[in-house]
Amino acid sequence: MSGARVSTWGRWLTAASLLLLAANLRPLFPSTAVLLPDISRGLGLSAAASGYLTTLPVLCMGIFAPFAPRCAQRIGIERTLLLVLLLITTGTALRGAFDAVGLFLGTALAGAGIALGNVLLPSLVKRDFADRAALMTGLYTMSLVGGAALAAATTLPLMHKLGDQWTLSLAIWAVPGILALFAWSPVAWRAGSHHTNGRHILPVQGLRRDRLAWAVTLFMGLQSALAYCVLGWMAPILRDRGLSGTEAGLVTSVSILLQVASCLLTPLLASRWRDQRGLAVGLTVVATFALIGMVLGPRWAIWPLAVIQGIGQGGLFALALMLIVLRSHDAHVAAHLSSMAQATGYVLAASGPLLIGVLYAWTGGFQAAAGLLGALGLCTALAGWQAGRNALVQARSIPESPKPAAA
Repeated sequence: MSGARVSTWGRWLTAASLLLLAANLRPLFPSTAVLLPDISRGLGLSAAASGYLTTLPVLCMGIFAPFAPRCAQRIGIERTLLLVLLLITTGTALRGAFDAVGLFLGTALAGAGIALGNVLLPSLVKRDFADRAALMTGLYTMSLVGGAALAAATTLPLMHKLGDQWTLSLAIWAVPGILALFAWSPVAWRAGSHHTNGRHILPVQGLRRDRLAWAVTLFMGLQSALAYCVLGWMAPILRDRGLSGTEAGLVTSVSILLQVASCLLTPLLASRWRDQRGLAVGLTVVATFALIGMVLGPRWAIWPLAVIQGIGQGGLFALALMLIVLRSHDAHVAAHLSSMAQATGYVLAASGPLLIGVLYAWTGGFQAAAGLLGALGLCTALAGWQAGRNALVQARSIPESPKPAAA
């Protein structure tokens, strides 16, 4: 078999393993959200503590994102992603052990793993799939939200099948992580000998002085704040409005599942247009107004609004990731822009679900959250207008100094 054929097979094996890896980056959130009332009752958590639980993984994603490029510089992207799967799998399993300690510790470990994975996937796409960047961005974001939708739809029924033990229904989401570990290990092993030839991430300069880079960062963070309000609080909001736990999980699942289509289509549209400003604002308006409608609107409108919200939110997420690729000169800049956008952005994003929890604790209801969602939507649209303009960030990678020849 020719070298080119081997390279092609290896490339698409990497792509398939990458999609399985991406599917493990979101089940943590909806699986917790759907069971949040049961977890709170079981552990005696206050409304504030429940808010901290939904915020913790998002905060960890912001805290640990800056370590992703450094890790990739030392051991390569592929082996760092293997570490990602180990952290997610271990943390997910721990959520079902040691009561509150295991729940919070496992959530933090999994959040750290998700942070590293979020940062490095756009860089891997920019490096290995530059000729198919829009397609691969769409496919892996589709896989990512598909994993979230599956968790939202099946976690509560799984709990009933497991004798109403919420601990087991949380821990069982470690199984997909184990499968992904087996699939990704050969990719990481093959990459082990590639210490040069661009397999590692180089440092860059000038990124944090660039206004466009900050616009991309704010857009990533603000749309993420909306997204994690959905992942962390949609099911509790719907249960508060009178829906059963199963129906609330199903509505959340449908909303997330519909993100799959827009995740695939949005990067393809964005790559065809020189300017993505109108797309960013339009998707923000759709996602925000539908979400506010689910909080304040009539109950009969919840299902159609969930459909609209899912389409808008999925498009926003895919566009935020695609802008990291489109605004970068190369894979090195993409990795550092992704780190900057997700480190700063996810700390900002953590404010969304945290503030909803605080407002709920203060008011005893979710109506006050509508104003917060409206403010987040307005800020997201403004950031998207700036990030969507046709330009590249003014940052460059710093080549490694050649090593002196041995005497």
